[in-house]
Amino acid sequence: MIRQELQRKIDTRTKPLGSLGKLEELALKIGIIQNSSTPELRKPAILTFAADHGIVDEGVSAYSKEVTWQMVMNFVQGGAGINVFTRQHGIHLRVIDAGVDYDFPEGTNVENHKLARGTQNMMHAPAMSIELCQKAIETGAQCVQEEFNRGCNVIGFGEMGIGNTSSASLLLHKIAGIPLRDCVGPGTGLKADGMERKCRILSQVAEKYDPKTPIETLATFGGLEIAMICGGVIEARRLNMTILADGFIATSGFLAAYNMQPDVLDNVIYCHSSNEPGHRHMLEYMKADPILHLDLRLGEGTGVAVAYPILESAVNFLNQMASFDEAEVCDEQIDRKHEAGI
Repeated sequence: MIRQELQRKIDTRTKPLGSLGKLEELALKIGIIQNSSTPELRKPAILTFAADHGIVDEGVSAYSKEVTWQMVMNFVQGGAGINVFTRQHGIHLRVIDAGVDYDFPEGTNVENHKLARGTQNMMHAPAMSIELCQKAIETGAQCVQEEFNRGCNVIGFGEMGIGNTSSASLLLHKIAGIPLRDCVGPGTGLKADGMERKCRILSQVAEKYDPKTPIETLATFGGLEIAMICGGVIEARRLNMTILADGFIATSGFLAAYNMQPDVLDNVIYCHSSNEPGHRHMLEYMKADPILHLDLRLGEGTGVAVAYPILESAVNFLNQMASFDEAEVCDEQIDRKHEAGI
């Protein structure tokens, strides 16, 4: 069985048992996903989806919605955090317009998968219709399929959308049953009075709707970028890719995917724990053990890009480190462990 084969290989590298800590856990998980004792990470990619949110009209963000398209332009011009880190680590970045309320100029390197000019204001109507949400899920799946066809087997997701911490908070509240106030954070930097307003508005939204199914929940409270991430995660699981989760908003797409298909988590590696308070509750709900704790809360996929070299190290030690036999070094610890059947 592959788990036992991998564990023995990990244990017989020239090191004390368990001395590479979480790298050993990551090597084991990636090997199990790939059903291989010599796993490899091929053509890593991050898909960063962008969309606007109608709830911004209620003053739940410190920024206006125009910042969404302005930041997307920054992405394609190479000036954002996600650009810095994907360049540094050789990760392919795709910037995808899922539903930005702006017409990007011809020749701009933004992939046009715009399904609407943002979501509806949840104070007055569900964010999306079921049909629009399903189309977003299918579009996210299509984008992942394209990466798989290019030879990618490890994929991460990022997002950009002013107001999307509101959607993430509501999804967490409705799916995991966490008190709403514990799900809501400052997002782009709200002060105390702004936080109070945000909590008040989102409480009214939460009380307004009682969705019964996972897709209805996502359609009611989600965003077009979150729905595309959800669809991408489900498709990446179907294709048996290694799936990398970023921070609070991106992970809400994973949460929605988990609500629809729990086995998606078999292929998920959580890259970091965000400084946004709701993210901790998401991670606990999905029994996640994130790699990094750097107090990041930028989004965009930056946590995935920063964590990726650690995954490379996990795979490389497994494939390149000598065994005790190869190095002609005796290790009684290993012999005792395996004689005991551990």
